[in-house]
Amino acid sequence: MAYDERHYEIMAEMLGATEGLSEKKMFGGVCFLLHGNMLCGVFRMGGMVRVGKHNVEEALTLDGAEPMDMNGRKMGGFVRIEDPVFDDEDTMQTLFGMAFSFVAPMPPK
Repeated sequence: MAYDERHYEIMAEMLGATEGLSEKKMFGGVCFLLHGNMLCGVFRMGGMVRVGKHNVEEALTLDGAEPMDMNGRKMGGFVRIEDPVFDDEDTMQTLFGMAFSFVAPMPPK
């Protein structure tokens, strides 16, 4: 398995039946898209949340949020999360709030 099913289930449950939400296999995992724009996802190293470059510094103050990189390449506007964060509903809600406020205003793809 390329990603942790439990992480996927947690994200899917938190996102619920959000209008405009879809899934796409990417990065060896699954990304959740809002009107075609990447919102968050799960992959072999945990998860990622797209908070936007202007929110990264604030997001990194949350316990367990780390800078996101793929194969040594920094991904601006994203933070990486691992196990403890998936179990912390308050932190997940804060990160998802940042993600939705950043991604929702984007034009649909």
